[in-house]
Amino acid sequence: MITHPRTFASSDFSARALCDAKGGRVVSVLVPARNEAPTIAPVVDAIARSHLASAGGSGLVDQILVIDDGSTDGTGELAERAGARVLRRRGAGGKGQAMAAGLEESAGDLIVYLDGDVENTTGDFVTGLLGPLLCDDAITMVKAFYDRPLGESGTGGGRVTELMARPVLRTLFPDLAGIIQPLAGETAAPRSVLEKVGFADGYGVEIALLIDVATEFGADTLAQVDLGVRRHRNRPLAELGPQATEVLHAALERAGMGRA
Repeated sequence: MITHPRTFASSDFSARALCDAKGGRVVSVLVPARNEAPTIAPVVDAIARSHLASAGGSGLVDQILVIDDGSTDGTGELAERAGARVLRRRGAGGKGQAMAAGLEESAGDLIVYLDGDVENTTGDFVTGLLGPLLCDDAITMVKAFYDRPLGESGTGGGRVTELMARPVLRTLFPDLAGIIQPLAGETAAPRSVLEKVGFADGYGVEIALLIDVATEFGADTLAQVDLGVRRHRNRPLAELGPQATEVLHAALERAGMGRA
């Protein structure tokens, strides 16, 4: 049976109201990144100017941590100049490993993950993702959804999502079929939830995290928020095949079917 998650828009929440709801809790924004020099500084700057008190923002965010996963293009240095703390990892361990390392290094009671390759990140990404968590303690994880342009077209992005992740969920985990963007890198959850379920390795991390949280806490504790349009570089098909395979493996393992 399909569970329809509680669905919000980022405009449903204001930074001022969320600062009041936050109380004494600490909020960390974590950005795993590998070779994202063209976009990492604007991502950090958008969050800092909107929400980091030291940069004149609302004070909703206490820490911005970029996890530099073996970059060779100066991503870490650019992130530091923009106002983030940077955790440098040698080699390229994979997204799941970077997310786990960031959680261990961060101070937050509430954790927001953002991707470092997004061209139009705004402070609304953070208010949208935090809003459901701060307004309802029963919610365990928030996933973003959005329109994803492909080239000159306003739609067509998210090919691994549409051709692999969503069909797999409809088939093996139908209670999660209502999640529009199961592979969204924009995710928020309490630290206690993330520490309990842990992280899969590599690109399977997003679908694994979604399934694991639903299994541990119930699909009815998930929420999703509309962030509008998300623009980022679209990868060639040659890179998407391995990503799709990791997504499939993660889902099959959680369905008790092992690796295909």
